[in-house]
Amino acid sequence: MGVGDVSKRILLGRKLRSAQLGETLLPKRIAFPVFASDALSSVAYAPDEIFIILALAGVALYSASIWVALAVAAVMLIVVASYRQNVHAYPSGGGDYEIATVNLGPKAGVTVGSALIVDYVLVVAVSLSSAAQYAASAVDYVADHRVLVAVGLVVLLALMNLRGVRESGTSFAVPAYAFMTALGGMCLWGLVRYAGGTLPDAQSAELEIIPAANYEGTLTTIALVFLVARAFSSGCAALTGVEAISNGVPAFRRPKSTNAATTLMLLGLIAVTLMLSVVSLANVMNVKYVDPHDLDRLVRPDGTPVGEDYHQDTLIAQIAHGVFDNFPPGFYLVVIATGVILVLASNTAFNGFPVLGSILARDGFLPRQLAVRGDRLAYSNGIMILAGMAISLIVAFDAEVTKLIQLYIVGVFVSFTLSQLGMVKHWTRHLRSERDPAERLRMQRSRLINGAGFAMTAAVLVVVLATKFISGAWLTLLAMGSFIGIMVAIKRHYENVALELAADEQDKVLPTRVHAIVLVSKLHKPTLRALAFAKATRPNALEGVYVSVDEKETARLLEEWDERNTGVPLKVLHSPYREVVKPIVEYASAIRRANPRGVVAVYIPEYVVGRWWEQLLHNQTALRLKGRLLFTPGVMVTSVPFQLRSSQIAREREEREERRVHPGDLRSGRVDEDTGRRIRR
Repeated sequence: MGVGDVSKRILLGRKLRSAQLGETLLPKRIAFPVFASDALSSVAYAPDEIFIILALAGVALYSASIWVALAVAAVMLIVVASYRQNVHAYPSGGGDYEIATVNLGPKAGVTVGSALIVDYVLVVAVSLSSAAQYAASAVDYVADHRVLVAVGLVVLLALMNLRGVRESGTSFAVPAYAFMTALGGMCLWGLVRYAGGTLPDAQSAELEIIPAANYEGTLTTIALVFLVARAFSSGCAALTGVEAISNGVPAFRRPKSTNAATTLMLLGLIAVTLMLSVVSLANVMNVKYVDPHDLDRLVRPDGTPVGEDYHQDTLIAQIAHGVFDNFPPGFYLVVIATGVILVLASNTAFNGFPVLGSILARDGFLPRQLAVRGDRLAYSNGIMILAGMAISLIVAFDAEVTKLIQLYIVGVFVSFTLSQLGMVKHWTRHLRSERDPAERLRMQRSRLINGAGFAMTAAVLVVVLATKFISGAWLTLLAMGSFIGIMVAIKRHYENVALELAADEQDKVLPTRVHAIVLVSKLHKPTLRALAFAKATRPNALEGVYVSVDEKETARLLEEWDERNTGVPLKVLHSPYREVVKPIVEYASAIRRANPRGVVAVYIPEYVVGRWWEQLLHNQTALRLKGRLLFTPGVMVTSVPFQLRSSQIAREREEREERRVHPGDLRSGRVDEDTGRRIRR
């Protein structure tokens, strides 16, 4: 086992057989934190964004925050109800992409696919940037190193998911439930204290907010509506993650659709309850919260700005500090649990994106490598691509949630809207052929729910585009357009290649002549083995080919060749510029041009070594030569391996490793109980 294999096993664990795929399926108690964490985590930043937007007009509009939150909650419940119909109708894991493709056509499917790709990348970037922000609330040192912390979290999550969906889900289940318990307990205790009249004001309650430019004085009706609409569109970040469950249905245990629908219902109820509770407590505790880049609008009672050195805690952190003013561990529990759930939100994307990528790859819109499972039965390539894109985004936007949130939501609501429209067409099509009254009634009810979902999400999409386009939503649309162009180009490439590779009658025609050449560097065992193998193939012509770069060595080889009497002529190609690859390629091409219907078979002796550093010392010319010959029409390249002694050592090492008993082998049935030896399969 090489160094790379050892490192891979330490980081990712032992390989899993394809037959063990069923063992990675998730029960509801594990699936809930895996797939619902994204929407739950939005409670950590969606209320913040509502208050940031309303703060543009000072504190005058803070009272509207509860109405904005109620509107967001209503949209979420409608979307959850709609997606419960989706998972029952399309349990294969294609989610919005499959629904749009089947019911609206490939163009709509590609649009949804690009929107989901952008959304998943933003989920990771936004959630982990927000997690770094919460870490800064607890540890001052993190405030100046948020980018590094966020990038480190991306790498950690990628490694966890490369180990497999079940292991990552199990590892994160406890923290997810800890978050719900901690935040729910904070909200409940805060409301109890409010009812008892003992709830203190937040630390920022004494501060004042100066309205932003163009928002001073009394706002016109249009400006007021636009500002509230902006707050609503920012608050709709709470809906991100709902679609992840429909994409992850195959990861649930049977009955898959029922379990996924139950998880969706729990997600909606818990997320709405927590979000409304946080916004309510923020209002009664008089929290003041502005854009972190506009701290100069936050002033003390004497009118002096708080200054750039002022650290503004997040909304939940301020509430927790007040609710648990006499119990500091409660504050740290809430802040830490919230930071962890934001990490788990990214885990939702790490589970949803690879599945979506595998489906898009299966349909030819992404590279086919994304459809292949890795050693741990996870879609490893998709996980690594998602991690790379998220890291790029975090670094580019300096891990600033307020900047990244402007790019958010657009892709989500594009997929929401097209998905719900597709479901309406799905039920309409099935109603034409269904005759059972009970089944027709169920379908009509589902169509009504999906229709309401379409109307609501389409309206929200219009609001989001209208209020966020200039602020950064145009970047999301540009990214979606780029992904659409890339996917269409990949699809066209695969189709062109398929046409080019399609078999026809001419492919049955045999070559008129096979001219075999064996490359010779020295007259030793590898060369003699290659000559023997070439003779066994019975070509029409056979010759050895040697490139002469030194006259003395050439003369010595010719003498040895005559003494050995191989029965094969030796062709010497003189190379005055000491090139080896070019003369051989030109010679093979010349033979091919002389007989266009024939084939040139090139046999290359190669060493098989057992140590990685030995590979650097051998076969370099052979690798370059093969790379050139592969582009030469009518030339077939055959490697003739010669195993050096080190290769035997490497093989024996692998055999010893296969025979070695590992922890868990007896329990999994890979070891014979009587002999104690591993069972060969």
